[in-house]
Amino acid sequence: MTYRAPVSDFQFIFQHVVGFDAVLESGTFPDLDAETAYAILEEAGKLTTDAIAPLDRGGDLNPAVLKDGVVVTSPGFAQAMEQVAEGGWIGMLASEENGGMGLPLSVATAVNEMMSGACLSLSLQPLMTQGQIEALEHHASDEMKALYIPKLISGEWCGTMNLTESGAGSDVGALRTKAERNEDGTYAITGQKIFITWGDNDFCENVCHLVLARLPDGVPGTKGISLFMVPKFLPTADGGVGDANALKVVSLEHKLGIHGSPTCVMDYDGATGWLVGEEHQGMKCMFTMMNNARLGVGVQGVGIAEAATQKALAYAEDRVQGRSPIGREGAGIIDHADVRRMVATMKADTFVARSIALACGVALDLGRSNPDQLARGNFLIPVAKAFSTDIGHEVAQTGVQVHGGMGYIEETGAAQYARDARITSIYEGTNGIQAMDFVGRKLMDDGDAAFALLDEIESFAEQARATLPNRAKAVWSAAETLREGVEAMIALPMNDRFAGAVPYLRAFARVLGGYYHLKAAMAEGGDGPRSRLAAFYINRMLPEYAALLTQARLGAADIYAISPEDLAF
Repeated sequence: MTYRAPVSDFQFIFQHVVGFDAVLESGTFPDLDAETAYAILEEAGKLTTDAIAPLDRGGDLNPAVLKDGVVVTSPGFAQAMEQVAEGGWIGMLASEENGGMGLPLSVATAVNEMMSGACLSLSLQPLMTQGQIEALEHHASDEMKALYIPKLISGEWCGTMNLTESGAGSDVGALRTKAERNEDGTYAITGQKIFITWGDNDFCENVCHLVLARLPDGVPGTKGISLFMVPKFLPTADGGVGDANALKVVSLEHKLGIHGSPTCVMDYDGATGWLVGEEHQGMKCMFTMMNNARLGVGVQGVGIAEAATQKALAYAEDRVQGRSPIGREGAGIIDHADVRRMVATMKADTFVARSIALACGVALDLGRSNPDQLARGNFLIPVAKAFSTDIGHEVAQTGVQVHGGMGYIEETGAAQYARDARITSIYEGTNGIQAMDFVGRKLMDDGDAAFALLDEIESFAEQARATLPNRAKAVWSAAETLREGVEAMIALPMNDRFAGAVPYLRAFARVLGGYYHLKAAMAEGGDGPRSRLAAFYINRMLPEYAALLTQARLGAADIYAISPEDLAF
């Protein structure tokens, strides 16, 4: 089977779980109503199901290659990207005054998840361009906006981000790429960047690179970094493409997965660049787009989880092995308790990750005019990124297990999801870094954002007691215990917080999952497929939060008690 976009699930979550109506009623998007929003999701579902999903396997088997200095992309990718561009999907978030759709982030997040689930390798290409458009809208000069943004939205040109260098990794401040001022107001950029997603292709007439580099008077560390636009071809006066710039693709990385996405090593040899924003303010420019980029990566994990779950369920229903222990004649292995447990776990966690991501998008949409909602959206970003990508990886691995020995055979396609998902936990700051942000910056308000969310969960659980007393009680108790966990985390020294950051973030996500599953069950009146899945989650998966909080509170002493020499025995 191939991927089918879960449009109905998005609509249900928007209507009953994350409060999307508040976005429509906020006045921020006056030309958007529910009917239009859901029609957009339907159209995105058709595109991803019919045009993009069929390319996923081919992209894995026939990856992008570097030939004579030019990247040759996987078969069908160019045609699919033409459809993506013609539909206006690249400019979903761009302002209408710049030719974009001006959609809410929550809607764009749903669309990006569908694209990721259909073909993660291909989806990364428009995602990079979306991020570049956002950075330009906030920081570029009017002349640069007028030149680049329409071309990027149309798909004629595309964008990349060039941050990482060999030896620097997540420590962007250690970069060595240098920028020198030219007499004509441009800059000469020299250096090498690695891990550049979609650093080149054979279907856009120009590839526009946002490059972080340091001017001669830039101070060490992140405060001395500037951001530059460095296109593959120099723009002409009339907005066309002129001479080739002094840059090239050195090689393509040989990766575990996402083979259809060309990940490039880029070399700049005095390439002509234009300053974006102010000198030495490059990180400020990049952080403008960081929230959206991290949310975008989070739904990559959700998309993979959805696709892996669909494939596992189809296989488990079709594969007959032994007799059904519950007496269904000719039933597949889905009737075996452990297989049913695995697929239910995949489904339940995919729902949680999707709900967290969409709740984050809704909060950031509302945050345009509501500071409290902006604080909530920022608070949820590391959870949406880290939990969702961890779940993408875990669900894909479980999908292989459901297939048994056939899951280890590449022909089934189950292993591709496991390989493709792995990078998402590393993209845009590793999940450990996300967890450290969650216990560090995100608790600098003394827990106000966390406590406000927990107040909401407990209030809803109280209302749900009359209909679903046992499930409501479990969710309320989990939220109250988590409240104590937040207080305990705030009291710890920072490095002790860091030692427990990963289990703490997972505990928070587990409790959010109980809340969202409870809301889904209540929307059904406590009886229906979502209610039964909610009971499964609340009974079997939610209780993990207690053990996770125990780990989170332990501090760092026992970790550092183990020396590197101890680990070498």
